[in-house]
Amino acid sequence: MRRELSDGVLAYGHWGRPMLAFPSEQGQAADFENNGMLGAVGHLVEAGRVKIYCVPSNDAQSWSNRHLPMEARAKSHEDYERWILDRVVPVIHGDCAGPAEIMLFGCSLGAFHAANLALRRADLFPLALCLSGTYDPSHWHGWGERGESAYFNNPLDYVPHLHGDHLDWLRGRVSLLLVCGQGRWEDTTGALESTRRLAAVLAAKGIKHELDLWGHDVPHDWPSWRAQLAHHLGRFV
Repeated sequence: MRRELSDGVLAYGHWGRPMLAFPSEQGQAADFENNGMLGAVGHLVEAGRVKIYCVPSNDAQSWSNRHLPMEARAKSHEDYERWILDRVVPVIHGDCAGPAEIMLFGCSLGAFHAANLALRRADLFPLALCLSGTYDPSHWHGWGERGESAYFNNPLDYVPHLHGDHLDWLRGRVSLLLVCGQGRWEDTTGALESTRRLAAVLAAKGIKHELDLWGHDVPHDWPSWRAQLAHHLGRFV
């Protein structure tokens, strides 16, 4: 079922809506399959309802590199974003026989990538499924002065200041699904608080989103994310 495309992209499925999946922090493209996420939604893949494209992270050179000040981390992240836009998107479009709207998915730090990219480039990615994310990079052991790159890659910074025609367009274009458990590690990672904060910011701006909080027995871990993806994905493909 797995196909290896160019630039390290792993592809699953023969037909359906394309979904680009980001790994968790410092993860690899194969993590989606190796942690049972593919198995959780395999019936949708086999039925031709979704094609899944998995990419490696760049976190070790960007957000997870505590030796760099926050602005340098953000600039390194922008290099990763350019790779996604300039290399990965054309690969996906080529595999889909032409341009297609791409759904984004991520869990943990991957959820940040999905949410941030959808908000920044809703023309390409009108939907993001975000599980157990934290959305404020300034809280990730950040230090040093922050400039434009740090600001424009922090949804909790830039979304409150969206306005005018761009905000009106975004309201009609993008939708985010924010899912988080309330169990172990969702508090210590900051995911639960951050998910609630992003939902509140989106609500204040009238940007389409859903907030789905699972129970106090649902931890920040792969079994939760498998269940959450299986629960939601069928609604969108």
